[in-house]
Amino acid sequence: QGGGSAVIDMENMDDTSGSSFEDMGEMHQRMKEEEEEEEGEAGAADDEDGEFLGMKGLRGQLGRQVADQVWQAGKRQASKAFSLYANIDILRPYFDVEPAQVRARLLESMIPVKMVNFPQKIAGELYGPLMLVFTLVAILLHGMKTSDTIIREGTLMGTAIGTCFGYWLGVSSFIYFLAYLCNAQITMVQMLSLLGYGLFGHCITLFVTYNIHFHSLFYIFWLVVGGLSTLRMVAVLVSRTVGHTQRLILCGTLAALHMLFLLYLHFAYHKVVEGILDTLEGPNMPPFQRVARDIPVVSNALLNTTAKAAALTM
Repeated sequence: QGGGSAVIDMENMDDTSGSSFEDMGEMHQRMKEEEEEEEGEAGAADDEDGEFLGMKGLRGQLGRQVADQVWQAGKRQASKAFSLYANIDILRPYFDVEPAQVRARLLESMIPVKMVNFPQKIAGELYGPLMLVFTLVAILLHGMKTSDTIIREGTLMGTAIGTCFGYWLGVSSFIYFLAYLCNAQITMVQMLSLLGYGLFGHCITLFVTYNIHFHSLFYIFWLVVGGLSTLRMVAVLVSRTVGHTQRLILCGTLAALHMLFLLYLHFAYHKVVEGILDTLEGPNMPPFQRVARDIPVVSNALLNTTAKAAALTM
């Protein structure tokens, strides 16, 4: 030792200056446990996010389904609204007619057919009947205005339109129902066309008698013109109906309604003018009464002078 020995005493060394294998193992084990805890927490967080995203996705899918249903419903409503042109195309064949054909059918409506052994042809168009109904509305409105008809509820135009269209559609439906019961071969469109063209006689009669006020003239037109148009319709229905009883019921009902409607149009909205004519032309017209007039007082001198002048002149 005195000579400076270089021998190191291993027993006297401090162990705190270094790390043993046990310490390294503990540190490694601790770090591994911390990593596992972090991975577990991350996995739990991922599971929670997945559940949240799953609920959110389900709600989004339901929202898309509701939106699709609303869109489809709106699309159907829009398609129905914009399909009006297609509906007009369905009615187009009933109004596709030439003016020459309408004129020929107007003349034929006043000529009764003679052959009733086979079904007579009926024009399945609605242009001519619709125009005749509007013409009847205009004539009836003219008669209301000339007779000073007062409508308490509504207007003159509404009353005229309701009366004419109500008769055309209502009686056509009623006669079609009777035709179905009586086994007559006629469709609703043909019935509308037949009755519509039958109003041509009504238009002529009312147009003449609303402007020329004579009772006898109206009854002549009622029997001749209205009777011819009614006979035309009756003959067509007879040719399409089998059985005498069925023909009598169907044709008698149509003839009565058609002729009575003309009487109603004449007297219901023309009564004011007819009442005036009855007063002026009736046999019980009161005689003219003399009415006293006021004569101014003239002096006697003026009267004497006038008498003398007249005597000298003579």
